[in-house]
Amino acid sequence: MTQTIHADGRDIAVDKEGFLVSLDDWSEAVAHELARREGIELTPAHMEVILLLRRFYQTFQLSPAMRALVKFVGQELGKDKGNSMYLLTLFPGSPAKLGSKIAGLPKPENCL
Repeated sequence: MTQTIHADGRDIAVDKEGFLVSLDDWSEAVAHELARREGIELTPAHMEVILLLRRFYQTFQLSPAMRALVKFVGQELGKDKGNSMYLLTLFPGSPAKLGSKIAGLPKPENCL
């Protein structure tokens, strides 16, 4: 069942879990609306990881699982940010799943 969110002055289709139906619909405004629906106020630190997630997806054509996300963030942003505790402060619960959702990416395959 498809639902919609309103961002960028338009209605955007999301699936029942709130992931974008079309990756092309993503923008920073859409990210802010997706985050708001999850109770998150996006900061520059969030956006730094979200843009990294999008780069990971462009490179590997998949949304990263947690271990791959931690490793990629560590390589790109340094060890102080490349750890699960840091990512959990930004994206509580499941950073890989929640971060991917806000980044407009498909749900990581191994996330429940």
